[in-house]
Amino acid sequence: MAILTQGPDTHPKAPRFRCPPGTVDSHIHLFGPAANYPFDPNTFYISADALPETNIALQDKLGIARAVIVSGGGYGRNTRHLADTLARFPDRYRGVALVPDDIPSTEIARLTKLGVRGLRFMSTSRGGILPTISETVAARVNEHGWHVQFYPHGADIDDFADRLLALPNTIVLDHFASIPAERGVDQPAMRTLKRMLDTGRVWIKLSGPMRCMSGDFPYAAVTPIARALVAHNPDRLVWGTDWPHVNMDGRGMPNDGDLVDMIPEWITDAGTRQKILVDNPNQLYGFPPLA
Repeated sequence: MAILTQGPDTHPKAPRFRCPPGTVDSHIHLFGPAANYPFDPNTFYISADALPETNIALQDKLGIARAVIVSGGGYGRNTRHLADTLARFPDRYRGVALVPDDIPSTEIARLTKLGVRGLRFMSTSRGGILPTISETVAARVNEHGWHVQFYPHGADIDDFADRLLALPNTIVLDHFASIPAERGVDQPAMRTLKRMLDTGRVWIKLSGPMRCMSGDFPYAAVTPIARALVAHNPDRLVWGTDWPHVNMDGRGMPNDGDLVDMIPEWITDAGTRQKILVDNPNQLYGFPPLA
């Protein structure tokens, strides 16, 4: 039976840190209205409504201009919710989709026009109904300019790195590649990430710090990881909140204002913040310049 996942903090703080104009949140999920968009019958979780209007109000409070919707796992491989949201808010959002293996080329083309820029694969260790790496599907969407967004599990990026690099697509790694932050900056998985960044074809999301360590905010073990990646290659990093932070059951829910205030701890230089928060995601997701 699917679990109703804990919702986000409904009282986000106004952050002390002022995001540069045009900041992009590169990783959010949206859900609902539930009456219009039923969850996949085989999902292990469901969510209360997390509507685009709610997210846009949050963006405005946090000083964020635009965001990237990663299709929620609760919908399985059904792209209708993502497509409908992108059609309603073409200037505010881009998308990353969970797609069926037999998706028609005409549907890939339609989603591309709506603003989908990548598809997401999961580590086999995550199991369930969501897609794992398919060389065939990756090659097909590459013809439409899509990247592959991959969500590792634990330190298994070591096991998947070469297979990902063999794909023709640009590669984007979720949530610090999910490496165990408490193992520090000298762990083998960090060497793998740096090797991947050095190819120039791999991007890493500085997002979801709660996804790579146990415990609650302020996720102190993640800060040295973030700083090490920023020092190594800031040209291939983007940032995100992971709102509404699904599957945090049994843990403290972070306040999104606090997550924004981690940015200057991770990225100490203003010019580098401009790159990671604005310039890099505009390049990766194809956002036009702001008016």
